Amino acid sequence: MKISTKGRYGTRALLDVALRQNEGLVQLKDIAESQQISLHYLERIVALLVKKGFLTSTRGPAGGVALGRHPADIKISEVISVLEGSMAPVSCVDDPSTCSRAGFCATCDLWGEVKESMEGVLEAVTLQDLVERQQKKLESQPRINTHE
Repeated sequence: MKISTKGRYGTRALLDVALRQNEGLVQLKDIAESQQISLHYLERIVALLVKKGFLTSTRGPAGGVALGRHPADIKISEVISVLEGSMAPVSCVDDPSTCSRAGFCATCDLWGEVKESMEGVLEAVTLQDLVERQQKKLESQPRINTHE
């Protein structure tokens, strides 16, 4: 399965908010700018993330979004499931009635294993894990000396 922009951008937006969680509310325009995502598209994705409790939203000039749960309590599998739906690469994995061959087809079994593997990886990673990975990447970037 190919994860769409909705899944990728939604995960990046959550990561962006998690990295800024000590700064208070994060404005969507700031997320859109830092993640290079259309603000209009981001608003639609964030609405889903708010609806499912991953984010909270406060309206008004000083408003923005914040995490709805601790990053360690947000599994990436949950996020992808909300934004993408099933991880099955083919429909017969989730609904064998869509294919008359599903009951005796070895490739259907293979696609089921692919789905299980993807779900296993995403289930094992939390938003906190991504925060830590991102912080390591940021720390390992060479510093630019602007005082020369």
